[in-house]
Amino acid sequence: MTARAADSLLFAAPDEPGAGPADGVPDAWAAARRLGNELGLATVDLNVLCIPDAVRDLVPRSFAEQHQLVPIARHGKLLRVAIGDPFESSGLDSLRYLLGLDIEACLTPAAGIANALARIYRDPTPSAGPLLAANSADESTDFANEPANVAVAATVQEDAPVIKLVQAILTEAVRRRASDIHVEPLEKRLRVRYRIDGVLLEMENPPKRLQLAIISRLKILANISIAEKRLPQDGRLRIPLDGRSVDLRVSSLPTVHGESVVMRILDQRDVRMGLGELGFLPDDQAHFEALINLPNGLVLVTGPTGSGKTTTLYGCLHQLNQSNRKIITVEDPVEYQISGINQVQVHHETGMTFGSALRAMLRQAPNTVMVGEIRDLETAEIALNASLTGHMVFSTLHTNDAAGAVARLSELGVKPFLLAASLRAVVAQRLVRKICQHCRSPHVPSETELAALGLSSAQRVAATFLRGTGCPACAGTGYRGRIGIFEVLVINEEISQMIHERAPLARLRERARGRGMRTLREDGARKVIAGLTTIAEVVSMTVADVS
Repeated sequence: MTARAADSLLFAAPDEPGAGPADGVPDAWAAARRLGNELGLATVDLNVLCIPDAVRDLVPRSFAEQHQLVPIARHGKLLRVAIGDPFESSGLDSLRYLLGLDIEACLTPAAGIANALARIYRDPTPSAGPLLAANSADESTDFANEPANVAVAATVQEDAPVIKLVQAILTEAVRRRASDIHVEPLEKRLRVRYRIDGVLLEMENPPKRLQLAIISRLKILANISIAEKRLPQDGRLRIPLDGRSVDLRVSSLPTVHGESVVMRILDQRDVRMGLGELGFLPDDQAHFEALINLPNGLVLVTGPTGSGKTTTLYGCLHQLNQSNRKIITVEDPVEYQISGINQVQVHHETGMTFGSALRAMLRQAPNTVMVGEIRDLETAEIALNASLTGHMVFSTLHTNDAAGAVARLSELGVKPFLLAASLRAVVAQRLVRKICQHCRSPHVPSETELAALGLSSAQRVAATFLRGTGCPACAGTGYRGRIGIFEVLVINEEISQMIHERAPLARLRERARGRGMRTLREDGARKVIAGLTTIAEVVSMTVADVS
């Protein structure tokens, strides 16, 4: 049957015989006809239609199944689509935008769509596959488990260069060890930047004329609405690369020149890092391992955004993840999925907050609990009380140093006696760039640099200062990778008593240093002496110690 012949059935009035229930489901047809009359939509019987292959191939099977729609006829710029739910418009909106066609919806009983899809899509392979393969010389750059509407964009031949360009942007970022990808619309250009080892580096910019297509492609990959351009949105995507999967967390933000898209690259290898790989020197590592293996209490990791707090917590959980221990986390969002750990996603819209999730988690009898971040008094008090009832609790807090966590929790309204009884340790941290191992060479620092770091005469004599001269492995920067510097405040009986008595923060910090706590700058100095980083990096990431 031709498309024109199909039209005679397609546009038969709902009460005419040609539109009858060929599938023998009169109730479903009666409901579809009534709804069609109310909404002014024609009804169609998919069982008697012969849909041309050219029409079918416009919409890949995965997309049609996800959105429960069937393409049935095309005339020029008009594509007619059968749907079972006229109130679900996201699939139609995506088709309209991505195919550049006018979409006209027709009603059919929803129960018949699955049978129709199985009949007309005889080959289960989406038609976008050959196009994706043709646009990628390296099979590893193909996207796995894409949202179904990704394939729709791929079927439009003129979009193929954009698909290839987006693939290249993502895979190049992963291969260059970027932690973030920034796609930023400016007035006269579209800027792409990678954050590598904590520093933003501008890449070759795509043409401004491709801005809308590139951003739409990224939003489709992340399974977020391309029709919404006025509100921020969040999504995720996954790409396979070199035999492993890499997740990206995507955020879109409307700006005056278009939508800015930032993608955070979440490499699963990061969660398997040991404490030594994170930057703990042997003595600190032994000390910290003893802390996290305590049967109960609260351990906080503090620092600004991007200082590696979550990675440190995941490193702790990875070490504790044994079959005899139950671990539950509540996160916003769940960044890394870890086998063997129960992870809970916060959903504020449904009432699943940190506080409500934490209360429910405690009824699951866990040994270890991780709270992504303590943001309010409710979450803080539940976490502290959990640590007093036999649970080991880990969490993060935004403070500048370790002692500042005590002040921050007090400001939230936590009672001093509760804090003193439950807090076991606070770890403040920063990330500094590591000297490239391929081009490192001896370096004689200036007196100004040495004075800034506060090294003693004995330390200066014992140290072998290094720096990177720049090579292809580090892209000429002299640095490759990052390492943590830490300030570990152990809450012993004396410090606990000072917290209970609301001792001033300066006196608390002074007493902790007197009992062996190294500040961030002092720990950074140890890593300079060990040849891991440079004076300039430590000085730029820490504040001078108050003597």
